[in-house]
Amino acid sequence: MRTPKNIVRHELIGVHAEVVDSSNKDNIGISGKIVDETQKTLTIKTAKGLKKIQKSVVTLKLMFDGYTVLVRGKALYGRPEDRIKKKIKYW
Repeated sequence: MRTPKNIVRHELIGVHAEVVDSSNKDNIGISGKIVDETQKTLTIKTAKGLKKIQKSVVTLKLMFDGYTVLVRGKALYGRPEDRIKKKIKYW
């Protein structure tokens, strides 16, 4: 079960995400459902189409199961299947 404490170790596809901070200021405000995830990127389905963003340069607000969590993209860096095994101290 996904909780705010373990969200970075779970699958993110299907989670609603919003970019709240980014080194690329054009990415701020992108909001929608995560439809694909690779080692370095997230693909978000927005009202205007699919947007691909780099994980390493963003801070995301993830909304799922009644929770809202801010996560630095660097904590999500890596392949989803490897991230499940990784120990993360803080994010």
